Amino acid sequence: MIINKQMRHVFAAFFTLFSTVIFSQNSDSEKLKLLIAKYENFKPYDINLYPLGDFSEDRFEKEFNFFHATLNEINGLSTLNLTDNEKLTRNLLIFILDEKINSYNYKLRYNPILSDSGFHNSLVYYVKPLLNKKDAINYLNLLKSVPLFVDQNINLIQKGINLGISQPKIIFKGYEASYNRHITKDFSNNYYYTPFKELSTRINKHERDSIIIAGKNLINESIIPSFKKIKKFFENDYLPKTRDSVSISSTPNGKEFYQNRINYYTTLELSPSEIHQIGLNEVSRILNEMQKIIRKIGFEGDFISFISYLRTDEKFYAKSARELLMIARDISKRLDEKLPEFFKTLPRKPYGVAPVPDAIAPKYTGGRYIPSSKKSRTSAYYWVNTYNLNSRPLYTLPALSAHEAVPGHHLQIALNEESNENIPLFRKNLYLSAYGEGWGLYAESLASEMGIYTTPYEEFGQLTYSMWRACRLVVDTGIHAFNWSREKAVNYLSDNTALSIHEINTEIDRYISWPGQALSYKIGELKIKELRSKSEELLSSRFDIHDFHEAILKNGTITLPMMEKQVENYINSKLSN
Repeated sequence: MIINKQMRHVFAAFFTLFSTVIFSQNSDSEKLKLLIAKYENFKPYDINLYPLGDFSEDRFEKEFNFFHATLNEINGLSTLNLTDNEKLTRNLLIFILDEKINSYNYKLRYNPILSDSGFHNSLVYYVKPLLNKKDAINYLNLLKSVPLFVDQNINLIQKGINLGISQPKIIFKGYEASYNRHITKDFSNNYYYTPFKELSTRINKHERDSIIIAGKNLINESIIPSFKKIKKFFENDYLPKTRDSVSISSTPNGKEFYQNRINYYTTLELSPSEIHQIGLNEVSRILNEMQKIIRKIGFEGDFISFISYLRTDEKFYAKSARELLMIARDISKRLDEKLPEFFKTLPRKPYGVAPVPDAIAPKYTGGRYIPSSKKSRTSAYYWVNTYNLNSRPLYTLPALSAHEAVPGHHLQIALNEESNENIPLFRKNLYLSAYGEGWGLYAESLASEMGIYTTPYEEFGQLTYSMWRACRLVVDTGIHAFNWSREKAVNYLSDNTALSIHEINTEIDRYISWPGQALSYKIGELKIKELRSKSEELLSSRFDIHDFHEAILKNGTITLPMMEKQVENYINSKLSN
């Protein structure tokens, strides 16, 4: 074939244009990959020097400067030639960097305390079985670094006090248990000595003896003195200077900060008034459903009387911690059995059911999911709180299990960790409450479709958990935007849910100390249910629950607007086939 001069010019121009486009595409993708690698590989401190983390001002300033510079770079990156997945990754990284910068500007580092946790409570998560010599050495190094960890955090809190930053005084009733129980006379009775009592037989006897001696010395010289220092600081310096008001809006820049927390935890731009009204609407809707079940049971009395009956009749409560755990395990296995009927992809990582550690149980929630990293040799866990059994009703246990284990947090988080290689590491490690807790609450209602609620009382338990999250929208905004007292918040939750009084007080203190986080559950669930209804309506007979759940879960943790986009893509894909 003969190509004339003119045609050669045409081909040359086309090739130049094609090459430019391809180069631009590759360039944009490569720039994004480099920025992701830069973010993931950023190390503000040497982990060998600071096994528990560096909590110095220098570290936080270094992080702030890095995050700010990285955000400017990624905002300047063109999106025209990025794939949909790359755009998702870019937008998630922007969301994360915004939050890190906001956290610095709002000085969250000066307030590392919540009603049910704190910097010192975080240490209990390091207490795990020591399976080999490496595990033992790492744990010894952690114990050795506790004094510096404590000193740095106390320094941050002291700076917060000087700036007028603190938690409200009212939430600290019983807080002394978080440090007093670790001030033991005998090292062997100390919670942090627990791993040394059952050292793995994989470690030879000579090394085991050396490790035990080192552990004993560190409990006596590092752990017990550190918790004595924490006790002295809290009781002499911190607690007397905590604020009297419960609303975050009463603090400097409090209203602005609360709106920022709403935006972050819900991943939406909703006002406190809008959220409050959504909550009131949900409370009214769920109350009607609860009344139907009360009539179904044939209970003679009003709603308040029925709630009182649930709180006081001993048949609704386990007689021992072992019984409560066994029932939770039975429910979890029944949930496991049903998963293939509803999900296309299932996680490989197993989970166990275990009690909340005694060291933190008194101020802890009824249950929680404790993930395990992808590289870990240990299982993930669904923790069940066995403290104060009369506050742990059995009729809510199926809903709690569905939320914390499967199809809730374990399924969602494990799938996120095990997701395909197109998802970068930072996304696999990401957790956003609106997505994660929204999914957990959706899982509670999905458990009904799975046939897990076998009695009207368990159905009522699921509704009271849903009501509890609806009440959060009312109570959280009530406290932080509309000047509700703690008493008013407690009464509202008591009058509208079947939660125990102990749980209600624990929860209200949590909302006071953690503004906005409690909003994420119901807002996330409502969005998932809205998207499912939309999918069922538009797809009709082509709707498949497996595919819908896959659309929600396959990209890992995302914001609610991103989730909506993914479901729209799923619907359009189905309609075009």
